[in-house]
Amino acid sequence: MLRRLLGLLFWPLRPLLIVAPTERAAWIAAALAPVAVVIAATSPGAWVIAPMLGLTLVALIALDAVMTGRLDSWEVRTPEDIEVGQPSVLAITARFTGRQPARAEGALACDPRLAPEGRVTLALAPQPFGEGWRGETILTPTRRGTAHIERAWMRWEGPLRLGARQVDYPLNRPVRIWPDLSPVRSPDLQAFLRNAQMGLIARRIRGEGTQFEALSEYEPGMDRRRIDWKASARHTRLFARENESERNNQIVFAFDCGQAMCEPVDGLPRIDRAVSAALTCAYVALKGGDKVALFGFAQAPQIMTPFIGDPRAFHRLQSAAAGLDYQAAEPNFTLALATLTGRLQRRSLVVVFSDFTDPTAAELMVESLGRLSGKHLVLFVTMTDSEVEDLITAPPGDIATLARSVTADSLAQQRKLVLTRLRRLGIDVLEAPWASIGPRLIDRYLAIRNSEAIG
Repeated sequence: MLRRLLGLLFWPLRPLLIVAPTERAAWIAAALAPVAVVIAATSPGAWVIAPMLGLTLVALIALDAVMTGRLDSWEVRTPEDIEVGQPSVLAITARFTGRQPARAEGALACDPRLAPEGRVTLALAPQPFGEGWRGETILTPTRRGTAHIERAWMRWEGPLRLGARQVDYPLNRPVRIWPDLSPVRSPDLQAFLRNAQMGLIARRIRGEGTQFEALSEYEPGMDRRRIDWKASARHTRLFARENESERNNQIVFAFDCGQAMCEPVDGLPRIDRAVSAALTCAYVALKGGDKVALFGFAQAPQIMTPFIGDPRAFHRLQSAAAGLDYQAAEPNFTLALATLTGRLQRRSLVVVFSDFTDPTAAELMVESLGRLSGKHLVLFVTMTDSEVEDLITAPPGDIATLARSVTADSLAQQRKLVLTRLRRLGIDVLEAPWASIGPRLIDRYLAIRNSEAIG
């Protein structure tokens, strides 16, 4: 409050020189207040000393601000594109003419998706060889979308650190926040794709599948069911069929964008964790020759991309996933999955990312997934609630902790009942912590693909 009052005192000077008191000046002013009270109590005739001390402090603040150098140039360097949950560097550089300041700092007003409470502050430090001043901070976005850095402030103090100059400019600089693709770029996944049969070099995979590829002479040890008796009769020798693993399967990643999926898990919404895992699996599927589409829904369907079969068009899936919106409402599974069923012209693998809080809320979801599984192969993916698991395993130190543990265990049991119902309907269920949901999803997709269950 005291610093604000001192700032209002210098308001008439703002058109010519933006001067502001520092924190040190505020503390000195606070220390002079008791002195003024003592003077007024002991020597009422000397009351003029108190305002003289205040005016002296004001003069020192103004003089200190005038003595510091002028801001010659400054620049705010922000990333144009950033991935959700991934750190990125934001930097401010400044150059001063004349006397160098004793201290400099900057502040930015931005979208809350970039920083807590929509504010970023950072201190600047002098750089060697006269390269000016520079300050850096780390931005870690918490949600996808386009965020804006709206305004920037620069403040530098005089040699006495009593007065400071301050400037501010509007920026309105957009920062696009994309889904997290760090698992796609990971060395482990790239090494897997290079070494796998469905790697970067397109080649035929013989010995599995249902599509005929060639005939080869039967040798001991081969599966007798592969013998082609008609061809063997024509050549008077035993010949076996060699089949090619099926490709060109249709994979649909369906995202529930409703309230349960917008809840955070370890700092990020579940929907963003799901998008990252789905894009990683989609990249593997495209490399394997399958077609991939994305489908998002909440109270109504949001997006439905066409099927993409070229790995070079992977960026289209990334752009579509960035458009998935957050909605704090219960999803309409009946409408969404009926719409999806109507748009699919052939049997496909539908990977549904969703979550639920209780069996009653999951009733419509179970019914809709059951109808979908009648025509398509359905894989239901959900993430383990780490908070519930922690409450269950917490040592019962008191009655409150024990009550929370019992309640959490009851929720976990209800969750298992819903997942058991899905399995009985013939739906494959994948439940795992968010950190391992991506690799587990890829393993399950490869197992389904190799079993030829999609076509």
